[in-house]
Formats: sequence, structure tokens, C-alpha cells
Amino acid sequence: MSVLQLLWFVLIGVLWSGFLFLEGYDFGVGMQFMTLARDHHEREALYKTIGPTWDGNEVWLVTAGGATFAAFPYWYASLFSGFYLLLLGLLLALIYRGVSFEFREHMPTRQGSAIWERLIAIASFFAPFFLGIILTAMVSGTPMDAKGNVSAGFFDYFTLFTLVGGIAVALMSYVHGLNYTRIRIDGPMRERAAGQLKVLYPLLLAGEALFAVLLFFYTNFIQTKPVAVLLILVVIVATTVLGWFMTVKKGKEVLPFIASGLTLVEVAILLFVGLFPRVMVANNPLHSLTIESASSSPYTLQVMTIISLTVLPIVLGYQIWSFWVFRKRIIAKKVVE
Repeated sequence: MSVLQLLWFVLIGVLWSGFLFLEGYDFGVGMQFMTLARDHHEREALYKTIGPTWDGNEVWLVTAGGATFAAFPYWYASLFSGFYLLLLGLLLALIYRGVSFEFREHMPTRQGSAIWERLIAIASFFAPFFLGIILTAMVSGTPMDAKGNVSAGFFDYFTLFTLVGGIAVALMSYVHGLNYTRIRIDGPMRERAAGQLKVLYPLLLAGEALFAVLLFFYTNFIQTKPVAVLLILVVIVATTVLGWFMTVKKGKEVLPFIASGLTLVEVAILLFVGLFPRVMVANNPLHSLTIESASSSPYTLQVMTIISLTVLPIVLGYQIWSFWVFRKRIIAKKVVE
């Protein structure tokens, strides 16, 4: 395994981590259109918190897919063909959420806007749900032959482990979104968000404990990397407890938001650490794809590295600037119809 192969495996993990942190709260805010907001003004306030940035946050997912295609084409081929239906579900959820944001603005009646707002909430749940299923199914093993062809059926995708993984990612995103709402909106919604968090944090901890147990039975992570995997699991639980404590006992807002985002990042780290040095886990260990066997040529990786080092600072700078510009709190009652 070369340094560049390892570098790009790590960079793809970073891209997934960035996507989960940034788009995680977008998904959470989207779900709140049905679970937290009580009227048109509050739903408009929710939209204004993510309106300027949600599509930019999705670029992290597009970039992760593009980087996988360029750096590890065999990984891309096996993943995107073998998980086609799940990826289609994720894609449809992202498409419907995006067009719903636009169409709700052009509806002549409140009833028309309400239809699209419900679709925003539904799509915002199914996007992280399908994403969680994909990530957990990818690491728990799939029926894959020596050529990387995946022939999975319904029960290969939908197991107790993957369903818990999908619900866990959706719940983590919702908690992350509630923390984001608390730092971006003034008024009664902040208090209602805090009230929901007091109930959801214990559920999230219980879900994380169940996920850790299932991780032992459905993967070989703990058997092959016991110290690293157990340490990351402890950190995930500790970060969640920290967010819960800072919310309930201290009434803080920024620190719980950072903690909930880091929890999603830590899940991505857990999956990539457990995968290493593989990129796709086959039921037959001899057929699993590794970083070395799935990567592009050294020249391709060199060119990609040069381009990334040139473009990445510009993209990050622009995104940081956009967050700074739209940093002010939003007051729901002052939203104009």
C-alpha cells in the first residue's frame, strides 16, 4: 500500500465526516418542519437557517462520490452497482428535498406550501436513514465474488444491524439539527428544541449501546481492532453524554451543537477504522476489496492530489465565509409572509 493510496482513503473518510457534520443538521432542521415548527412563520424561520448553505453542504457528498470514483474505481463500481437501489433511495430523498425547498416558495396558497413542507420533513428523514443503511451494510459484509460483483438480496441490505444503523444516523441528525436550531433561532422554538433534546438524548444513548452490541455480532471490527474500535465507541458515548449534560444542566447551545456534530464524525471514523485496509467487506474474506486492490494508478493519484491541494483551500474559504455572512440569529415572529 502506497502513501497516496492511504492518503486518499483518509481523505474520503474526511469528506464523509464533513458531509455528516454539515448536512446532518440540515437533515435535522428539515425533519423539524413537521416535528417542531407550529405555523408558517416558524417553518419559514427554519428554512432561513439552512436556506443559504444546504446545497453547498451537499457538495461534500458529491465530492466523496467523485473522489471514490477517481481514486478507487473498483470500490466505486462495486458499491454503486451492488447498492444501486439503496443509493437510488438516498438520491430520490435528496432530490425531493431540494425541489421541495424551491416549490414551497412558489405555491400561491398556504395549503400548497404545507404539502411541500411535509415532503421536506419526510425526505429529510429518509436521506440519513438510507445513508445509515448503506454505511452499515457496506461494513457488515455482502455477497461479492472475486471480481467485485455484488449479488445482494433484500435481507442482505435490511438486517437488524443496518436498520439500527439507519435509525441511529437519522436520530443523530435530528439531535444535531435541534442543537443547530437553538443557536440560530430566537423565540419559543429554542425552548421547545431544548425540551425535545432532554427526551431524545437518553434514547440516543440507548441506540448507541445497541449499535455497539450489534457491531460485535455483525462485523469483525472488535475482533480485529479491539483497542481502536472500543476507544472510538467510548468516545462516541462520551461525546453524547457531554452534549446531554451541557444542554440539560448548563443550558449551553454552541458546545452541544459541536458535540452532536462530532458524534456523527466519530461514527464515520469508526466505520473507516474498522474497514481498514479494506474498502468493501465480502462474506467471503478472500473476495473483500482492499485499498491496494481497488485503487487507481499512482499517476492518477498524484494528479488528484495536486488538484485537490490547489482547489480545496478556495472551496473551504468560500464555505467558511458564507457561514460567517449568515451567522445572525433568526426570529420566527418577525418573518414576513
